[in-house]
Amino acid sequence: MAKVGVVLSGCGVYDGSEIHEAVITLLALDRQGVEAVCMAPDIDQMHVVNHLSGEEAAGESRNVLVESARIARGNIRDIATVKAADIDALIFPGGFGAAKNLCDFAVKGADCDVNPEVARLIREIVAAKKPLAAICIAPAMVAKVLGGEHLATQLTIGNDADTAAAVNTMGVTHVDCPCSSFVIDRENKIVSTPAYMLAGGIAEAAEGIEKTVKALVELL
Repeated sequence: MAKVGVVLSGCGVYDGSEIHEAVITLLALDRQGVEAVCMAPDIDQMHVVNHLSGEEAAGESRNVLVESARIARGNIRDIATVKAADIDALIFPGGFGAAKNLCDFAVKGADCDVNPEVARLIREIVAAKKPLAAICIAPAMVAKVLGGEHLATQLTIGNDADTAAAVNTMGVTHVDCPCSSFVIDRENKIVSTPAYMLAGGIAEAAEGIEKTVKALVELL
């Protein structure tokens, strides 16, 4: 059975993984007959957000790996222990955690830094010519890594002009895309979809994510 790494960034849209996107990804992978290998960095979140009020919870601290374990039902690895040789493909669900914890795009935009272990695994996967997918805002993080490697590729975050401009600035090509579809770079084996960057509900997000997972698996 093929193994697909799923990189989580916490638990909750405002400070971690977007839970709908993460669960839809895991379900779609299972339906495709592949094994999901959940992972996350063992680091503190940038901050904690009260998801009821939408306000930052001052003085609180949470660990990305511990919080991600909630989504993975405890079956999760520290990304630092995962090598490209351990998996056949890699996928990043979205949520602000991808732009706050896996990198700091939410704060620095195109000048962001990517978590070293996340960047390492992306580079290893691409160097091994294994498929990679990114959902929602996560393609911006992938763009930072691949643009720095001078790898010409295409990605989408939907159609937000400012975010698309930042993606282009980082050295890759942004392609506008509806949430019901995906963008695929067959040469570099990279797939992306907007999901909740555009989706008005879970069914709309699921349509693009399910297509993305199917395309990812077909690239194996």
